[in-house]
Amino acid sequence: MNNVNTLLWEEIRKDHEYVTGLRRHFHRYPEVALEEYRTTEKIEEELDKIGVRHQRFSPELIKTGVYAEIEGLKGKGNTILLRADIDALPIKEERESDYKSTVEGKMHACGHDGHTASLIGAARILQRHRDLFPGKVILIFQPAEETGNGGKAIADAGGYASRADRTFGMHAAPELPTGTICVMPGPNNASVDLFEVTVTGKGAHVSTPHKGVDTVYIASEMIVALQSLVTRMSDPMKPLLIGVGSVHGGNAYNIVADRTVFSGTIRAFDEDLRALTKKRLAELTENIAKTYGASVSIRWADNAPVLINDEESSKEAQKIAEQLVGPEHVITSRTPNMQGDDFAEYNRKVPGVYAYVGTGNAKRPETCLPLHSACFDIDENALNYMVGMHVLYAVSYLNRAF
Repeated sequence: MNNVNTLLWEEIRKDHEYVTGLRRHFHRYPEVALEEYRTTEKIEEELDKIGVRHQRFSPELIKTGVYAEIEGLKGKGNTILLRADIDALPIKEERESDYKSTVEGKMHACGHDGHTASLIGAARILQRHRDLFPGKVILIFQPAEETGNGGKAIADAGGYASRADRTFGMHAAPELPTGTICVMPGPNNASVDLFEVTVTGKGAHVSTPHKGVDTVYIASEMIVALQSLVTRMSDPMKPLLIGVGSVHGGNAYNIVADRTVFSGTIRAFDEDLRALTKKRLAELTENIAKTYGASVSIRWADNAPVLINDEESSKEAQKIAEQLVGPEHVITSRTPNMQGDDFAEYNRKVPGVYAYVGTGNAKRPETCLPLHSACFDIDENALNYMVGMHVLYAVSYLNRAF
């Protein structure tokens, strides 16, 4: 590390207790997508304490979350955007701890409490040392990552990403040990599209199926046939996933169901394949419905595009990660993740990079559980590395110190 980064790292370590306390506060009071009112107020309260100017997003755009700016004192320069997602999940926490969720049926099972606390911690250090960098740091405390509403609204519709020259974000990675950081150029996370297919037919007694149009049977054929889009109609060298997670049809065992609804998701790493698969899914379900005299409609939700890390940005972030954990603990290549993340909306607008910070500790098995587990937790020692990536990358980028 150079002298500036060494100074900043020492202060980050001294602030560990503060950031840990924030993380535990957010963990106790989780709020799901678009309901993060208390979380937003707490973020604003902490930013007020350290003198960072902030504002809400336009209520017509999105009603929760915070936008903040920190101006460097070394003159004009570039702008970097740092983003943290703030929403929790509709999951009942099953593990006991001093900071267990106090909200029934909701918990931070994806590490967003740590993301939020770390960005506040970074703001505290950056505000304290505005004399060390030119330009501007934008802080985005983004709601509704889990539903895909937040990133698209803020980065795309709101145009906030376009105010920056570089974007940076990160995610807790329980599969990686604490003290490990993954920064990989190229595709990291799959696109996420949700579909809800409604099949409408005609009711009848189960003993006379020919007098009705059985939507449970028709939907079953559709669900099985969808896999042909993966196994027989797409290039096997291009990853593609179609999953159906919910099926609802019929009201009684002896009635031909006149309506069945099933929903699922498409995941891909290629935008052309993504669009083609959506088109083929619509055609396939329409053709099967016609065969049996049913009708079909589809409701789509675009949750996230493919998350692609810019190559130059990735090299910059890798250098910062090496300073924090050593080159031997920086992962620069691994299998991309079929999970989505709407940070992709920022990277689609402005060159940027998304890192994965290890939060697993083998001595605490709950920290190694998969994301969205009801007993999920993080190794809080990883918070220093999260704050460090935000602070050191922002200051180094703005000073062009790579």
